[in-house]
Amino acid sequence: MSAQQEFAADVLVVGGGPAATWAALDAARAGADVVLADKGYCGTSGSTAAGGTGVWYVDPEPALREAAMASREALGGHLADRRWMARVLDQTYAAMNELAESGRYPFPTGPDGRQLRTGLQGPEYMRRMRIRVRRAGVRILDHSPVTELLTAADGSVAGAAGQRRQAGHPFLVRAGAVVLATGGCAFLSKALGTNTNTGDGVLYAAEVGAELSGMEFSNAYGIAPEHTSVTKTAFYSYASFSTGDGAVLEGAASQGGRSVIARSLLAGEKVYCRLDRADEAARRAMRLAQPNFFLTFDRLGIDPFTDRFAVTLLAEGTVRGTGGIRIAGDDCRTTVPGLYAAGDAATREEICGGFTGGGSHNAAWAMSSGTWAGRGAAGYARALGPGARRRVLAPAGRAGLRPTAAPGGDAREIVAAVQRQVLPYDKNYLRHGDGLTGALGVLDDTWARLRAGLRATGADAVRARQAAALTANARWMYRSALARTESRGMARRLDHPGQDPAQHHRIASGGLDEVWTRPLARTATEAAA
Repeated sequence: MSAQQEFAADVLVVGGGPAATWAALDAARAGADVVLADKGYCGTSGSTAAGGTGVWYVDPEPALREAAMASREALGGHLADRRWMARVLDQTYAAMNELAESGRYPFPTGPDGRQLRTGLQGPEYMRRMRIRVRRAGVRILDHSPVTELLTAADGSVAGAAGQRRQAGHPFLVRAGAVVLATGGCAFLSKALGTNTNTGDGVLYAAEVGAELSGMEFSNAYGIAPEHTSVTKTAFYSYASFSTGDGAVLEGAASQGGRSVIARSLLAGEKVYCRLDRADEAARRAMRLAQPNFFLTFDRLGIDPFTDRFAVTLLAEGTVRGTGGIRIAGDDCRTTVPGLYAAGDAATREEICGGFTGGGSHNAAWAMSSGTWAGRGAAGYARALGPGARRRVLAPAGRAGLRPTAAPGGDAREIVAAVQRQVLPYDKNYLRHGDGLTGALGVLDDTWARLRAGLRATGADAVRARQAAALTANARWMYRSALARTESRGMARRLDHPGQDPAQHHRIASGGLDEVWTRPLARTATEAAA
């Protein structure tokens, strides 16, 4: 094996999507020396770079802001925090205006000549963010997946280690603070742009003692044309759904009717769709807003507005859910000193509560949390002083790297075992306590096997750690789902269909060999809402 390459920085950002690039940019603007390490190529990896997204961009008019905050509170089970909502709306408004002005992003214009700043084309957005990050002096390590965090003697996070895939050698970064912006976990379901979203950062955070929150809000499934990966579900609000013989599929819908689609697919019946409720103006606007949505149809010779096509549901897990690493301060610090979280790796309950924010809210959260985490990490590192780079470091990674028994096991088999418990609709989407308990038993056994025997080095360590992350995320999800014995937000239970006022709280989780959950006390802002 080649010698390990070492770097030193004030701030290490792990990830390469919107949250990571905003974190790196703002840490650098705060005066920090920054390294960004991405599993893929920063600017092209991740779900945003693969498509387009709406953005929760609202003019600062009181009535508009009030409507924006109120619109999803009930959907999210009233678990969101108005103070955080207002902060994100302010920061997103500033960030989008900055993209237009100093970033020169080519926003389209409306009939009145004003730019329409409520959406972004992912490839162009991320191309420009990479340029901005490099111009700020950030050192970018492409194709350099982190495999574990490193801690100082006092337990604070002090860097990370991983593999430089193209160079073929390991690397280590000493840092005053670390920002995890690694995205959510879609369990390698093949949803567009999510193959790098395997929940790695959440595992690494838990290994150093960080808490998670909202992991029960993780059963997001996106609609996609059969045998494809494009889960741009917003346009299916214009859809009519039907059975194989052309009869209307009663109750099927993009919002509030996906369970009908899931049950039909479970029964072995095909579900067909046509976007026939879009008028000509809407059709033109849709093609301009999300051109990649139509690529599949164009290649197959299908006009989705007039032709019927079969659809399926693909798991999107915490990428479209709201659970992740628990935020412990306005600067997006975690419950572990020196560690910050941003984007889909962090919980989005602060602005979405228990219901997916889709692309729009998640995009706003990525910009805002990335900015705050970058600034917070820079301030923390600055307070430590130059001695931070000379600390003695200890590796925190366990499962997949350092087994407790004789080495053995196969990462691919572990991934397949996890997918059998989290991808089927009748286990994860249509949740019931009996099904959750049975699946969790299998997942606990899978974790015990990989913890005892799975050991990998070099490039294989990346796959082993992904397998460990998938297993860990699934266990936190289902343990949290069992702890919420009601239906709130997207965490619906067939055996507990009603909402219980006594459970109007968030649920924290954590632990590795022994997973735990506990209710979180509501903040003063939440209690007053």
